[in-house]
Amino acid sequence: MEVSVMGSSQVNLGRNDLVCKEVGNCCFTKSFNSNISSSSSSLKSSKLCIKLRSKSLNRFSLKASSCSQPEPLISKNNRETKTTDGGVKLFVGLPLDTVSSANTINHARAIAVGLKALKLLGVDGIELPVWWGVVEKETRGKYDWTGYLALAEIIQKLGLKLHVSLCFHASEEAKIQLPEWVSQIGESDPSIFFKDQSGQHYKDSLSFAATDVPVLDGKTPVQVYKEFCESFKTAFSPFMGSTITGISVGLGPEGELRYPSHHNPSKMNNHQGAGEFQCYDKYMMSSLKQYAESNGNPLWGLGGPHDAPGYDQPPMTSSFFKENEGSWETTYGNFFLSWYSEQLISHGSRLLSLASETFHDVPISICGKVPLVHSWYKTRSHPSELTAGFYNTANRDGYVEVVEMFAKHSCQIILPGMDLSDNLQPNKSLSSPELLVAQITSCCRKHGVEMLGQNSMVANAPNGFEQIKKKLSSEKEMSLFTYQRMGADFFSPEHFPAFTQFVRSLNQPELDSDDQPTKQEERVASNHLQMQAA
Repeated sequence: MEVSVMGSSQVNLGRNDLVCKEVGNCCFTKSFNSNISSSSSSLKSSKLCIKLRSKSLNRFSLKASSCSQPEPLISKNNRETKTTDGGVKLFVGLPLDTVSSANTINHARAIAVGLKALKLLGVDGIELPVWWGVVEKETRGKYDWTGYLALAEIIQKLGLKLHVSLCFHASEEAKIQLPEWVSQIGESDPSIFFKDQSGQHYKDSLSFAATDVPVLDGKTPVQVYKEFCESFKTAFSPFMGSTITGISVGLGPEGELRYPSHHNPSKMNNHQGAGEFQCYDKYMMSSLKQYAESNGNPLWGLGGPHDAPGYDQPPMTSSFFKENEGSWETTYGNFFLSWYSEQLISHGSRLLSLASETFHDVPISICGKVPLVHSWYKTRSHPSELTAGFYNTANRDGYVEVVEMFAKHSCQIILPGMDLSDNLQPNKSLSSPELLVAQITSCCRKHGVEMLGQNSMVANAPNGFEQIKKKLSSEKEMSLFTYQRMGADFFSPEHFPAFTQFVRSLNQPELDSDDQPTKQEERVASNHLQMQAA
């Protein structure tokens, strides 16, 4: 095993006092994913300022300019805002591509200024995605943590907490691939990837049926993931339990515990489809064959359901998912759906187990993300959940086994979609995010599993902040909420002022009128925090 923590010219920000000296003087020529500019032409020669006033925070300015002399962002006499004792802790996710595929920090100074602003607003911590394809990029067992260590130092110096998401998948959005050496193996053996009925492979995540098969240079994915976690633990030992307070383990596509049932969005017609079963790769088919033979029905192991719809077909038009007398309610349907969901849960259990074993002696929480698959929830068959791997129907609570699996390994569940409400969902999708959240929450409460919340995405849901606050006030057991995520939309004038008010509503009592920002100050913040897509 080889671990590299050598710095580079783009990540030295975390290796010295640059963040402390220049965080108030960063040049915002580019944003995290886009250019930062203003609709006002005078911005080209002016400084960007955000001014806030309150009893707990004296007047301060966040400045970005091209001048060379550093200016302090906040005076020594100012004191940081604290969350209400016993209240929910608020974290904010960094951009998915904060560390590039070349292991350098993208827009490091802009990131530093953004982190400082969040600290001053009263945010408790930061979520950082750490990519397998960046750290172990070229050779198995050769790890380079450079960019992530630099970020951890920045976050530590600011006094923020850090939640790390270990990502064992690829991301088109972040332009992060699986490790090159894994992709090379996949070229000669594409069966390590999921495959649908038409033969299309999903190459952003390894097949769950290959989890314990030695397909990676003679090692199983579980063994490779464990070595990755052990290397992470060693490299980040100075931050464990102090700065780093939690780790979430990527359990599948987009880091979630699910099958990539919707991985072909080009064929999806709005909300009509429910996705397809992903059970046709060599290793999944081998598992299905063995399961069928052990149940005395070898013919059932020859393939997935023949009457299931395609990606773009309304599920209720198929024989498998139809409301009455659908195949999902037959003996065969129960056989297939039980096996399909067991593969998912078995995979998740192996990964949570290895994480719990690796970090058992470190005072941090271990988490995994369960998706909120809410389309078609108001039907009896719940087709979108079934194709994603959750055997949840009108006749069966499919989240019991999932929650019990998390309880077995003493892990927390991260649940997204806390900003979604039923009345804003398309009628034709028969969706209910609120009812699904309530079902999963009830199951977690019954089995003593703590649930951590996330939103869907920045500015995605109208009245999203109000919905989040409603969920946080009703779910008293939820101790942490992570807002996703920093980037162009996050710092836009349409979003950032609303986020500021959201943070204040969680962390501070109502401000007196003389402590409120002036209208001029609000206009300055709104005009100059505009970020335009590249």
